[in-house]
Parts: sequence; structure tokens; C-alpha cells
Amino acid sequence: MNAPLPQIVAVGRALPPHFADQETLIAAFAEHWQRHHFNLERLADLHRATRVGGRHLALPVGEYAALDSFAKSNAAFQRVGAELGEAAVADGLRRAGLKPGDVDHLFFVTVTGVSTPSLDARLVNRLGLPTRVKRTPIFGLGCMAGAAGVARASDVLRAFPGEVAVMLSVELCSLTLQRQDASVANIIATGLFGDGAAAAVLIGGERPARRAPRVLATRSVFYPDTEWVMGWEVVDSGFKVVLSAQVPQVVEEHVGADVDAFLSEHGLSRARIQHWIAHTGGPRVLDAFRAALDLPREAIARSFRSLQAVGNLSSASVLFVLGDLLDSGEAREGDLGLLAAMGPGFSSELVLLAW
Repeated sequence: MNAPLPQIVAVGRALPPHFADQETLIAAFAEHWQRHHFNLERLADLHRATRVGGRHLALPVGEYAALDSFAKSNAAFQRVGAELGEAAVADGLRRAGLKPGDVDHLFFVTVTGVSTPSLDARLVNRLGLPTRVKRTPIFGLGCMAGAAGVARASDVLRAFPGEVAVMLSVELCSLTLQRQDASVANIIATGLFGDGAAAAVLIGGERPARRAPRVLATRSVFYPDTEWVMGWEVVDSGFKVVLSAQVPQVVEEHVGADVDAFLSEHGLSRARIQHWIAHTGGPRVLDAFRAALDLPREAIARSFRSLQAVGNLSSASVLFVLGDLLDSGEAREGDLGLLAAMGPGFSSELVLLAW
């Protein structure tokens, strides 16, 4: 007998209240980096090429200058991250019609700050989660952690189909800013990444069914010897971005075959997928994803809109796109969707959904 399938019944989201449009941020960075003799015209071009209209920030723009050590930046991550994480989980539970006491598993992913106990422990207290809740903090998967966390949570609910899991992502990318790094990779990162939190709420297959996507299957793909493509270099001042210009090339070379192999195992092809839920890695990465799968631009228009509105929120990005799809009500019974994200490793995470 097939195990009952878990469902993603809601995605809660939270953004910090401090918003800056891209031109405001360009001006702020130009004022700082002119002392490093960086080509300010090049700075503006790189930021505008991200197609990000603006971003929500953990702190007001004027407060970042005081973060002159990793300790200060990380303290801000712990404080603001707990606030946003609490808001995202509360929003997700409200949308799902569940209470904090219903939560059996709490998965937590991030790549932009550290703490022990991890942030999810603080949320047990703040949200009033049951003391029996099973916590699984995951660090280091970067942008793909939203998809990977959903996959791991669904794995657990296959084993415990009567239970509820929350998968929380908190990413405060602005707090990782390296002010002395005028490299092209860092300039691009300062124009692309934003701050936010998202919480996917999943229920096991033995709970009453909802009009929500079921997780049919998941797939992880690791690309050997590609650790240099993306990640952090840990330096005295915190997390220094590693971001190769070859990321879009790696995506375009691999994703098509990976998706086809995954779908074929379930008797499916690309033509059967109605909803493509792609991580907002940036315009070049999204274009590479689309090219690899021979998709029309409108197939991932939702991802482009999210990128323009809030930037790349690392692991939270793909959950924001999924949440927007769920809110729209566009998916119909019988539709299939593929949630996809890529990140450090270099790796891909794929989640097959069915309505």
C-alpha cells in the first residue's frame, strides 16, 4: 500500500518594514565605495542589471554603518531573525487554520547568521510551540534550502502521516555585507539579495485532505567538484560571498537533463507540468533555467515578478514564489507543479507537486 502523501497547506511570509528602492541603494553604495575608487558607473550598471526594483532590509539604511564587526551583524541577525521568523510562522499557521500546539516538527534553514541554540529554539518560546516539538536546524544549503527543507519535511511526514511540520526559512542577506570588498561578485550580491522569512506548513496524509498541493516525490542532485561555484568564504568580518560568473552556465548545462530524468521516473514529461516554481536566483539564472527546459518566459513570470519586487531572498525566495501561487488560486485539481532551487554544493533540489 502506498503511504499517504503530505500536503503543503500554506506558506506564511514576513518582510522587515524597512524598504529601499534600488536607486536609493545605488546612491548609498556609491557614497561608500567611491573612497575605494570603484567605477561608480559600473556599480550602477551591475545593480540595475539584477532587475530588482527594491528590497526590504533588516535595518534602516543609516544603521548599517555601525555594523563594523561580525559580532554586531550576527547580533542583529539573531534579534531581527527571531522577529521575522515568529511573524512568518504565525502567518503560516493562521493561513493553515492551525495552532502552535499542533506543530510536531520545526525545520529551520538559513545561511546568513549563526546561533546556538539555533533560532528555532527561540521561536519555541516566542510562539508557544509544544515542548515535544522536534527541531531540525539546517545551515549551509544557501538558496536551495527552501526546496530542500520542504523535501526533508515531507520525508518525515511520510513516516509520521498524522503529524504537522513547519519549514521556516529566515534570510537576512543585507547583514552579510562586506564593506571593504569591492569585487564584482560582492557588488552584484549587494544589488541582488534582500531580507525576508517564509514558513511552509505541511500536514501528513492521514490528516483531513485540503485543496492544496501534495508532495509526490523529491530529488536531490549534487554536481561533483563544483564547490567553487557558490558559497561563503568565512573571514574576520563575517561571510564573504563566493559567486562565480559561471552559475548560469552550470544551471543551463544540468537542469534540463536532471528534470527530465526525475519526471520520467514518474511517467511524466515537461509538457505535463502546469506550474514552474523557480528560485529567483537572478535574471541570468532564471533565463538559464528557462533555456535549459525550453520554457516560454511566461512559465516563470511569477519568479521574475518576485525578483523585481523583493530581490533574491536566498532560501526564502522559492517559498515566496510558491506562496504567491497558492494565494492566486490558479492551480486546479489535477495540475502538476515542479518546485526547483539551486545552491552551494553546487546542487539542485526538485519537488514534484500535485493538486
